[in-house]
Amino acid sequence: MSRKVSLSVAVTVTLIAMAVTFSITMVLSMNMFNNTVTSVKNRERMYNKLSEIDRYVRANEYFEINEDTLNDTIASGYMLGISDKYARYYSAQAYNELVGTQSGRLMGIGVSVVKDTSSGYARIIRVYSNSPAEDLGFEAGGFITSIGETSVKNLADTSAIQSALLGEEGSVVTIQYLTPSREEVTQDVTRANYTVGTVFGQMIGDSCAYICIDDFSTSTGTEFRNTVDSLRSQGATCFVFDLRNNAGSNLTSALIAADYCVPSGLMAQGQYKDGTVEDLRVSDDTEITQPMVCIVNSGTAGGAELFANTLRKMGGATLVGTTTAGKGVVLSDPQSLSDGSAVVITRGLILDNEGQNWNGTGLTPDIEAALSADEASSYYDFTVDTDPQISRAVSAAQALTGQ
Repeated sequence: MSRKVSLSVAVTVTLIAMAVTFSITMVLSMNMFNNTVTSVKNRERMYNKLSEIDRYVRANEYFEINEDTLNDTIASGYMLGISDKYARYYSAQAYNELVGTQSGRLMGIGVSVVKDTSSGYARIIRVYSNSPAEDLGFEAGGFITSIGETSVKNLADTSAIQSALLGEEGSVVTIQYLTPSREEVTQDVTRANYTVGTVFGQMIGDSCAYICIDDFSTSTGTEFRNTVDSLRSQGATCFVFDLRNNAGSNLTSALIAADYCVPSGLMAQGQYKDGTVEDLRVSDDTEITQPMVCIVNSGTAGGAELFANTLRKMGGATLVGTTTAGKGVVLSDPQSLSDGSAVVITRGLILDNEGQNWNGTGLTPDIEAALSADEASSYYDFTVDTDPQISRAVSAAQALTGQ
């Protein structure tokens, strides 16, 4: 009798389990189906709209359509429309330049430039050592007025100017140049390989080490360590790290540099769409024990913000300047497409060692030190000795040492 009861119970339990499993499966399947149908409908609506526009334009447009430009613009517009302000589309040419520069195939003339808003020319802000530009006497403070047959005034921005300066190793480009004393010079420059440094350091006075980090690239970690060690050997009792207008291109490199400054512990994590969280880096016990100050501004972004935030949270660093860009995200590697173009999207958020994220808000400095309108217009005329934000940061660092 008990066997029959046990058998009946077992059958009942099995049937219930099957019913529950079936119900759950049906619910999941319906959700998947609904999501798929919604996705298909959305895509159909998008394609239909583009097709409708395309039919009208091709039937009525007076001017000739450049198909490559049209396709690149559609792809760029798609990336602009996905509510990810960090997403980017690279045309085949732009992506080829990016890969070529990273691999060393494409060369420049050896200058770092910005588009000067008042003149429209390319202002030279740095000339790299052992480069063609240095060999020909180009100087920071000068202006490039034309590249080949193209007037720099006709180039939209700094990125377009930098692109125009690139070319294959050994290729020659004619540069028209205004010296800092405004003498007009024309030079035929042969593009060549040279080392682009990202870290530049010097002593201010007898005790304060000033280190400017232009960007975070694959070589920055090693450059940073060597520069810190060199200035330590010169008697540095405090450090000022200048991160203004540092776009922070490489998060890993930023963490490697920060690791040399802070004590052991979790430095940062990545939080992704599926809810997973992974450690981005755990630091060792090597650290800078002298007071540290970071100079930041609205151009301090990405890895540069990560560096500054890590030094403040883990190393007690003071931030001087203005609120940073608020780019606290993990970006994907470029996803290459069939026609040679590529896209980059946001993969996740950066969390600091306390689980906090600054994306969209930026880092607020401990000591506000904004430039006046007149000072801002003279930003690239300042030297290390005359820059008011550097002076404010050095004073803060020295105060922390008791000087």
